[in-house]
Amino acid sequence: MDKYVCEVCGYTYDPADGDEDGKIAPGTAFEDLPDDWVCPVCGVGKDQFKKMEE
Repeated sequence: MDKYVCEVCGYTYDPADGDEDGKIAPGTAFEDLPDDWVCPVCGVGKDQFKKMEE
């Protein structure tokens, strides 16, 4: 699964880790995150994230 990085603060969403604070289970793909999910660091929406290049 692909990692995504917040273009505002640099936080990396790693599907292997999920988002414990946001109650997102490990193994949840970025595409499967709820539409109202926000960056746990700066609070911006999913539209401010960019797929990391490998």
